[in-house]
Parts: sequence; C-alpha cells; structure tokens
Amino acid sequence: MQNVTDTHSPKPLDPDSCYRALCAKDSRFDGEFFVGVASTGIYCRPVCRVKTPRASSCTFYPNASAAEAAGFRPCLRCRPELAPYALQQNLAYAVWQRIAAGALNGEATMQDLAQQVGLSTRQLQRLMQQHFGVAPIELAQTARLLFAKKLLQETGLSMTEIAWASGFGSVRRFNALFSSRYGMAPGALRRTRKADSNLMTLRLAYRAPFAWDTMLDYLRGRAIAGVEAIEQVGAARCYVRSVRYWHEDKYLEGWLKVSRLEHEQQLEIQLGNQFAPVLMQLLDKIRQQFDLDANPAVIEQHLNSDALLAAQIGRTPGLRVPGAFSHFELALRAVMGQQISVAGASTLTGRLVRQFGTPVNAEVGAPFDSITHHFPEPEQLATVSVEQMAQIGIPTTRAATVLAVAQFAAQDGLNLAPGTSLEQAVTHLKTVRGIGEWTAQYIAMRALRFPDAFPAGDLGLQKAATPTNSAKRISEPELLKRTSHLSPWRSYAALLLWQSLNHQ
Repeated sequence: MQNVTDTHSPKPLDPDSCYRALCAKDSRFDGEFFVGVASTGIYCRPVCRVKTPRASSCTFYPNASAAEAAGFRPCLRCRPELAPYALQQNLAYAVWQRIAAGALNGEATMQDLAQQVGLSTRQLQRLMQQHFGVAPIELAQTARLLFAKKLLQETGLSMTEIAWASGFGSVRRFNALFSSRYGMAPGALRRTRKADSNLMTLRLAYRAPFAWDTMLDYLRGRAIAGVEAIEQVGAARCYVRSVRYWHEDKYLEGWLKVSRLEHEQQLEIQLGNQFAPVLMQLLDKIRQQFDLDANPAVIEQHLNSDALLAAQIGRTPGLRVPGAFSHFELALRAVMGQQISVAGASTLTGRLVRQFGTPVNAEVGAPFDSITHHFPEPEQLATVSVEQMAQIGIPTTRAATVLAVAQFAAQDGLNLAPGTSLEQAVTHLKTVRGIGEWTAQYIAMRALRFPDAFPAGDLGLQKAATPTNSAKRISEPELLKRTSHLSPWRSYAALLLWQSLNHQ
C-alpha cells in the first residue's frame, strides 16, 4: 500500500477574500471556490453575472460537491459544471480528477479505485473527506449530476443516453436523484435540439488568458499526419483528429473538432453521438491536451521572477503546456524525435501511421481530407518485428525502441497511479530500453502532465537560456541549476524558452 503523504488539510477559504473576488467577478478564481446564496438556495461560480448577493447571505465552498452537500442547487445561469478545475498538485486532487472522469461510474467500486490509487478504502475515504469535506461517493454523485445537467443543456441525447453517459445505472435512478437534489425533473432543463442530429457540441471552460494560436502552432508543427491536423474553418482555426476508443468489447470510431469561443472563455468540442458512452473520459483527455485547468495568473506570477521568461510572458500571455490526447501517441512521437528535427519526426510518425494504422471508416469518417487513419494500438505494434518497423526508414535501434514502448504501453506501463512523483515516473519510463532522461522528461511533461518536468538535455532549451554575449552554450547541469528556482512550474518555463527562440 502507498503511504498517504497528503494528510494535511487544505488551507481554509477566507470569506472576505472570496467575497471581494465575487464582487469583482474575478475569473482568476473561477473553479477555485463556489458561493452558496442562502436567500435563493443556489450556488454559483465567482464569475456569475447575476446581481451580487449581500455578504451575509454568502457561504463559500472549495468545490461543487461541498456546496451540494450543504443543500444548494447549481445556478442555471453561470452553470457550475462549466467551471475549470482547481489545479493542485497532490494525491487528493489526482484522485478527484479520476472520479470526475468516471472512475466510480457503472460497476466500478470503491475497492477498485482504492486499488488503482494504492490505498486502502479506509485511507481513501479519509483522504477525500479531509480535502473535500465529502466522501468519494458524494464527489462521484455530484460529478454525475453536473455532467448530466451539461448534456441536458448542450446536446440532443435522449434521457436514456444521458443517464448512461453520466454514469448512472438506470434512467429511474438518474431521474430520482436529479429531482431530489435539484428540485426539478431533468426534462425541465432540456433545450431545443435537432432530434436526428448525429453530432454533439459541448463546451469546456478555461481561465483567461489563453495563447490559443501559439498552442495550435505548436500542435501543428508536431501533428501526426493522417491522425490530427490544424484546420482553417472560416476565419478561425481548430484542431481536428480521428478517435478510436475501446468500449465494451468493441471500438467506437469517429472524429472530434476543438475550436475556441474566445469571448466566452470556452472551448467548443464537436464529436459524434456514438461516443456518448465514453464522453466523460474523452472530455477529460481534451482537458489534459489543452491544459484547461492551468491558472495563468498563478503560474506567470511565479515565472516572472526570471527576466528572460518575463519578456516572453509579455509576448505570449496565457501560454499553456500542450498535452496529448493519447499517452502512447506522444510517447512514440517523442521516441521518433530523438536526435532529429521536429519536421523529420513528424514525417517518420506519419509513415508509421500509414504502414500500421487503421484507415478511418468511411461511414464515420471526418469531414476533413487530412484525417485518414487511426493511430495503431500498442497491442498491434507490439507484435511487429524490428525488420518490419525499420522499413519505414528508421534505424534498427530506434525501431527496437518503438517496439519496446509499444510492449510497455500494452502492459499498462504508461498509466501511473495518482500520487506518483515526477522522479518515480521518470525512473519508471527509463526502464524502457532506448528511453533516456530527455525522452522521459518530455513524456512526463506532455503526456503524464507533470508541471515541473523539464527536459534540460534539449538543445533548444539550452540555446534559449544561453546569454546572448556567451560564446559557449549552457550545459545541461548548468541549465538545471539556473531553472531550479522556477519549480514547480518548469514545464511552463520550458514552453516559454522554446517560444523565445522565435524572437532571438
């Protein structure tokens, strides 16, 4: 069993500070707390545009579950389910993110989750109660209800589809809990939608600013040809990709599109109705890929202490760390990028997809010519020989590493338990033959979402950090020493340093 090191309680909310943020409608605190209003029985986000209630009517809660446990209903105007998550680096929040992605839905039990986390059920109960004020089951119930509310207001799914997509065991249970908790039938929130639509359009919020175009440029330069692309749709750019997800003994196939609603501080996601049963998991992947839980104000305040980074923050405020829709895709893309250019790595990965990937089903194919294939599954690549892999134009040693990564992923090696430290993750990744410190740190930064991962062996980072009047490039140990004070946000420092190369 894993030791519970997160035994300290979170810092209590200061009502005066929360009320000032509420009066200012300060988006920096969106998702950091919720306010329950005694006079209405409703809880809101701090950015809610209704008339600010009197301080004496307000009670502040660190999460939506605590507000609902106190008897408050979610606001229909500001919609608490849209709030970005509070990004905190501890075991409790890592477990909560799993719960929010459906870890206790369906037939999953507390014992299952506890085993995944490496705790006893008693330790898990105590940890979540201490940090969130409610039990894990209560957190899961709130997540299901708010997700169902989101689907009612944003999609044309039937009540049965919504009940199952939200993790309820039956429509009857869904209706009963929704009515008892929110004081209305689910149908009362139903918005007019085309009943025969085959697409869902959903929204995910973020904290401004968001350097959207910079992120799309980064993803475009590293896009896997045939699987993902940056497309121009009208006056705006969007991210599109193929999706293939295993669910109940079969693959669900299709595509998704992600675009930005700039003035609403939200991303808009469009994907097919066939993904309704795994919607919680897919939206969690999108949150991770676009780093939607980042709080730019907190991160940039810390990194502004470095003069070079401060200058780049001024040029690209709201810069996020681009994640990955698939851990396996990113891990292979990182291996392909060893000791060659970004463009060269993209070319090789595109060849791998054409050779070993699955063509997109024409019946559910994306309305974009650039999306032609699904990325090969780890189990599929794990059976390929080194000689077959080398035929796409990579050295034999690199081909062996690709196959080793596929075998590692097929054995669930890329899925780490919540609470795993960065050092443990890097050491774990380096057990794969051919993965060194640079590759492990890069995978940890983009796929495993460690905000302090820092691939100091990267020549671009070393070049960016070298003083302009120096004839000798800074070394890896020197770069680690120079950036040690930037912890725990060195992944964001890495992105800023890479971006600064465009202005040298």
